[in-house]
Amino acid sequence: MNRTIKPGRVLAMGVIFAIILIIYLAFLYNLQIVKGEEYYNQSKEITNEKKVVTAARGNILDRYGRVLVSNKECYNLKIDNVKLFKNDDPNAVILELVRMVEGYGDEYTDDLPITRTPPFEYTADMTDIQKTMLDAYLADPGRSSVPENPSAVELLSYMRTRYDIDNSYTAEEMRIIAGVRYSINVRYAINTADYMFVEDASMSLIASIMENKLPGIEIERAYIREYGTEYAAHLLGYTGLMTQEEFERYSLMNYATNAYVGKDGIEYAFEKELHGEDGEVVETRNPAGTVLSTVYLKEPVPGNHIYLTIDIALQEQVERILANGVENVLIKDRRQTRAEGLARGDYDPDMKDEITGAAAVVVDVRTGEPLAIASWPTYDVSTIIEKYAELMATPNAPLFNRALMGAYAPGSTFKPCVAIAGLTEPNDFNTEYRIKCEGVFTKYAAEGYAPECWIWNAMAPEHYTHGNDNVTEAIRDSCNFFFYSWGHDLGVTIMGKYAHLFGLGVPTGIELVETEGNMSAEATHRRYVDDEWHIGDTMQAAIGQSDSIFSPLQICEYCATVANSGTRHSASILKAIRSYDYSQKLYEREPEVLSVIESPEYNWAAVHEGMYLVLHDWAYNAPNCEVWADCAWEVAGKTGTAQKGEKITNDGIFMCYAPFKDPEVAIAIVVERGGSGAGIQFMARQIMDAYINIKSYKDVSEEEMSLLR
Repeated sequence: MNRTIKPGRVLAMGVIFAIILIIYLAFLYNLQIVKGEEYYNQSKEITNEKKVVTAARGNILDRYGRVLVSNKECYNLKIDNVKLFKNDDPNAVILELVRMVEGYGDEYTDDLPITRTPPFEYTADMTDIQKTMLDAYLADPGRSSVPENPSAVELLSYMRTRYDIDNSYTAEEMRIIAGVRYSINVRYAINTADYMFVEDASMSLIASIMENKLPGIEIERAYIREYGTEYAAHLLGYTGLMTQEEFERYSLMNYATNAYVGKDGIEYAFEKELHGEDGEVVETRNPAGTVLSTVYLKEPVPGNHIYLTIDIALQEQVERILANGVENVLIKDRRQTRAEGLARGDYDPDMKDEITGAAAVVVDVRTGEPLAIASWPTYDVSTIIEKYAELMATPNAPLFNRALMGAYAPGSTFKPCVAIAGLTEPNDFNTEYRIKCEGVFTKYAAEGYAPECWIWNAMAPEHYTHGNDNVTEAIRDSCNFFFYSWGHDLGVTIMGKYAHLFGLGVPTGIELVETEGNMSAEATHRRYVDDEWHIGDTMQAAIGQSDSIFSPLQICEYCATVANSGTRHSASILKAIRSYDYSQKLYEREPEVLSVIESPEYNWAAVHEGMYLVLHDWAYNAPNCEVWADCAWEVAGKTGTAQKGEKITNDGIFMCYAPFKDPEVAIAIVVERGGSGAGIQFMARQIMDAYINIKSYKDVSEEEMSLLR
């Protein structure tokens, strides 16, 4: 059956096609003619922006290649000021962003040093950089309407007006908005890094922001430092954004304004090696902010890797031993003694006997390399930025590196130095020269000065003396009378000469910030005491008192120098430097000799024997012998007690080395108000045991300079 096409259907189809064609032509007309110029202008808004590509910072490793500090990739949220302030109500957007950040448990950057809730006041823990920012903000000529030295309330009132913060916002909401806007604006008043709204944002927060398409937020990839150990905080240091002063220095090295730099420790000392070279990239974006293309002008070069002389396994043990020794034993015993004394009624409540700090150092006798450097109290370096103000206010200064910056009278640990000086210098002294201990040195009694040997009143009311000692026996007995006599005849200048040769009162060679300390001398006496130099000062210097103050690191290196018969090495903490891909060894440490004390071996043998007897002569030093009786190695050492003044418990100092016949390792410990060197030596014993045990590990993978994965 034949079918025919009905004209009505053809007409209908034609009309439909005509309508579609008209709509299409109208769209093209609107696109090209009506809005053509607008779209053309928008197409010209495609931007090419040159950006710095931050180079990954180099890693920090211990002597065996264990990674102590590395990098972790993260994402930061940055506010695009142009897009943010194109909104009809940017304050509402800021508040929404903050609420979202807080909702996901993240933290946003707020540099305004004013409390978050009423009554508004300036924060008590305002940092130096916050104060610098605030001063720059208030000094801006455009802020003439701000009262001079405004209160926190007056400043917030000004900000409410300046930033058009509507009165419908609560006081807390107004403070939030003002804090963010201030943090953005203050960076135009001071040369500092760009404002980063959120650093190391969580992935859930980033996903939520992308899903909600909140305006004015950019996501940038970055790196943050990641710590592979909870220990060595005082050594590793930390990084942070540059201050104005740092920018003036590092800008000469082509650092970006938002660069992170080392602030302390290894991070600071080896900033140049760790930093790397930033790259440059050109990003092409459309008006919507979408990246259309990326062209690298310069590839970033990651920083080099720093290997330290530290053995982190030993470092961890030393820090634990030091903390446990101070907190769990000494402090508890001291408090118990105090309680018992108060109960008996014979304890002075004004006595300052709380332990305030301690330090322990372990060095390789053969090279001078520090193997462990510990300071107590310590802190968590991974949270130092967030808790800096809290740490600054914490009693006993946990940020202070006592091992390098602490300066302590050495007490009787100084006597081996005086012994070698007397044996080496041209005089009547020799290894057989004897001095009879009379208990009280009466040479200047007529002038009112008659110092006593420690044993004279040790068992009062009985008075005891040490007998007729030679130098070895005087070291064994720690006889003050002997060293008063010897030091008096040597003079402080000669003693100072040998102290410096031993590394006491002079730089150790370590790359970290350290104190030089001071060896007693007439020339420097007035810096410490408001009095003229007297002969008594010379005699006190001979037993490690007077103005002599040295760091625990110096005392340990001094002990190592005694152990190897006069050769003093540098205490450099740098073991090696390797390129960012570990393919090239850029530097490898060789032992460096800083000074040599030339003295016949029999003189050294006399001193060594005296230090051995300190820990092994049961007839004279039974309490010490009990501490070291079953040690796997024979150990030589010297106790020291440093007087602090009336109603202040003495500092305890102890140093030792082992094995006695073939020295390998030296240890020094200082405990503030520790009482005596004999009372703290148990910690040195525990450290020695830890060193011997770690040394005995048969892990072939742990060769020096290897990279453990």
